[in-house]
Amino acid sequence: MFDFSLVRYLPKDANIPFISMRWVAMVLSIIGIIASIFLFSTRNLNYGIDFKGGTVLEFSIGVDPQAELENIRILGTSLVEGEVGLQTIARLADEETGAERPDGLRLSIPKQPALEGADNDDKAQTAAFKKVEAAMVAAYPNYEFLSEQILGTKVSGELKKKGAMAVILALLMVLIYIWFRFEWQFGAGAVAALAHDVILTIGVFSLTRLEFNLSIVAAILTIVGYSLNDTVIVYDRIRENTRKYKTKPLEEVLNLSINDTLSRTIMTSVTTLLALVALYIWGGTGLNGFAFAMIWGVFVGTYSSIFVAAPILMLLGVKRSGVQK
Repeated sequence: MFDFSLVRYLPKDANIPFISMRWVAMVLSIIGIIASIFLFSTRNLNYGIDFKGGTVLEFSIGVDPQAELENIRILGTSLVEGEVGLQTIARLADEETGAERPDGLRLSIPKQPALEGADNDDKAQTAAFKKVEAAMVAAYPNYEFLSEQILGTKVSGELKKKGAMAVILALLMVLIYIWFRFEWQFGAGAVAALAHDVILTIGVFSLTRLEFNLSIVAAILTIVGYSLNDTVIVYDRIRENTRKYKTKPLEEVLNLSINDTLSRTIMTSVTTLLALVALYIWGGTGLNGFAFAMIWGVFVGTYSSIFVAAPILMLLGVKRSGVQK
């Protein structure tokens, strides 16, 4: 019987000189970081309603909404400044009859420029919401209101601060963990690799102008966890091989360690990407941004574990006595 397993195609006893390519990788990473900072400084991010404020309307049109998604998006966008966000939400069965209900919809109305700075901010947002709701009622006779939520400027500003704080605290905790788990050089290398991943992810969202909302913050934190996991695996093998090959040059030990974990890295990345690509294609517009961020994060996280985290140990001058316990 034919063997379909992916393992048989993975490299065995690989001897790829990753560390000798560190200078090329360093130049590429520096260019990417500078470009990302430039894009963020000049274009900023396309913040979603979570960070800009606005109105979220949840409703049902009485039928399966999938066929009407594009029509509803076009209708909503024609009534307000900017593009509305739209995604389906699952609904529970009817409590009285037990019959299944069609999925509901969540429509996000961005904060309108004409309303910015108004004293009666909530009232102005409510007026915008009612304008859109009236159009939905006219277009869909079985329209059913579910809920409404107004996000003001103050709330969205707090969400920005908390999102940034969550990422910074994650990097700080990683530094502390790796410092105690290995040595300070390893901690510095891991944080540099994670900061590299976060900056490049923000740069990609500045370039593509994809909506940046709380789900993307969650994706960035997940990227941090994924990249850290890969980095710790490589670091653990580096420490093991440093103890084992005490007389080998550090560059050879690093190369050996990366190649030892290469099959595991490829398997993890490929299987993760399969799930993420499926999520991106069939997950709907509400999950596209999250899935895209995660797909990018898998690539950049794998790259940084090999070409950023490990080579930094060469630059910091890790001593054999400091690695051995």
